[in-house]
Amino acid sequence: MVKSSRARVIAFYLPQYHPTPENDYFWGKGFTEWTNVAKAKPLFRGHMQPRVPADLGFYDLRLPVVAEQQAELAKQAGIEGFCYWHYWFGDGKETLQMPLDRMVASGKPDFPFCVGWANHDWTTKTWTKGKTQNTRSMIFEQKYLGEEDYVSHFYRLINAFKDKRYITVDGKLLFLIFDVEAFEDFKRFKDIWNRLAKENGLLGFHFVGLAHSVDPKTVRDMENYASQKFTSYLNRGYDGLYSINQKYAEMKAGGVLHKALHSVARRLIPSGMVEKYQYEKVMKHYYTKLDRMENIYPQLLAGWDRSPRSGRNAIIYYEDTPDKFKAIAERVVRLVEHKQPEHRLIFLNSWNEWGEGAYMEPDLRYGDAKLKALKEVLLPSK
Repeated sequence: MVKSSRARVIAFYLPQYHPTPENDYFWGKGFTEWTNVAKAKPLFRGHMQPRVPADLGFYDLRLPVVAEQQAELAKQAGIEGFCYWHYWFGDGKETLQMPLDRMVASGKPDFPFCVGWANHDWTTKTWTKGKTQNTRSMIFEQKYLGEEDYVSHFYRLINAFKDKRYITVDGKLLFLIFDVEAFEDFKRFKDIWNRLAKENGLLGFHFVGLAHSVDPKTVRDMENYASQKFTSYLNRGYDGLYSINQKYAEMKAGGVLHKALHSVARRLIPSGMVEKYQYEKVMKHYYTKLDRMENIYPQLLAGWDRSPRSGRNAIIYYEDTPDKFKAIAERVVRLVEHKQPEHRLIFLNSWNEWGEGAYMEPDLRYGDAKLKALKEVLLPSK
């Protein structure tokens, strides 16, 4: 935990900004998310595109100095650590593993981290606007292959789990599961991993599942619906839940009819109307009383604009200024301040999701103003 910080902010880290064989084959030689980011265009008056990185530039994660610079910026802002997205599809198939592997092997940067399993299919739609060289849609299918594969998966990450920098909650290793609904065998997975952890001198895992608070078709009595849904997830064995309330907040900000109209339009008229919302209005409806629960961990959203990936089919939040971000950060910190110190977790979306407009890294428009804003909230005495 960052000393004197009001909350434990863990920032999601996308390990995509380096060439991989899969990206080369399906999207073109040397493709990374920067390809989409650099080509983005404004879609309406006041739309901030393209978003251009400042201090770190269009970096390549093959360069170790980039990771050092990222960690230093995050540390200065009061962020406790990074949650690296990890792609394991079963039977040893994985991708984007290099940044995590190098960080663990080298011991650098000296900055806390944990792992989040992005347990979803890898398809030619992953980076939507990239041109494919092949008509096949499925690249890696996410599979759950049972005990032998769960054991292999654990030992694939054993060096990370034993690393002194690994983030813990109540002494247990923090590990996120992206797709709770698809992982029907989670209880067996949890039992196996906790057993293996103890056999290897570790206390076990604090498993956190990603939970959307509302079905897009169900707006009435949202908190009761979400409470039942969250309870069902916790009953599956999750130790905590990372709550995401975007769809509900969008419906409250723009109205149900607005949301439904755009949903239909995207299906019938691709590249038609742009679904956009003021960042401040969406975030006004983003948090609920459930986020105050001891084992529910809210999201701090740095911004949202998927147009680099999806063009006019994207959902876009605009006017996500540093001042407005700061106000939201203060609000979400107050949601967790009453909890036990170990449980004052907030997941920041994200450190570097430039293709989704969710990033904290400095850009040419605002510089490092969001990082400074977060520091003022988390470390008010510094």
